[in-house]
Amino acid sequence: MITSDVISEASRVTLNFSLKLEDGSVIDSNFDKKAVSFAMGDGSLLAGFEKKLLGLSAGQQQQFSVLPEEGFGQPNPNNIQRFGRKDFAEDMELVEGMVISFADAAQSELPGVVKSVIGDEVVVDFNHPLAGKIIQFEVSIVAVEQG
Repeated sequence: MITSDVISEASRVTLNFSLKLEDGSVIDSNFDKKAVSFAMGDGSLLAGFEKKLLGLSAGQQQQFSVLPEEGFGQPNPNNIQRFGRKDFAEDMELVEGMVISFADAAQSELPGVVKSVIGDEVVVDFNHPLAGKIIQFEVSIVAVEQG
């Protein structure tokens, strides 16, 4: 690998990062841990987050706002499903905010968040929990290598 200061689409990047909501609550951060490395475009970061890194150099620190359209998308009302209480194990305690793992049509794991339990109806939201949220993305670029 060739060392270069500027992040491009062919770079391998080592960085520390934090993701916060607009109210300042931390979603994820590795500032208190070892920096992570990834290749641009490998799927480690969403494209909207990667785009913010282009042109940055090793040693730079930066903060960005990532809009829902660049991050986790807008919530889709079709991803909110209603189930009967009978669709769940009798001994399962269903609580608002609980994450339940479902199998989708391809038998892949699909997490859903219980939004409400009213009588015999259970409402489950399959949208990403960060859908519709503006994310504050802070990065500290440790190293940049070109592939």
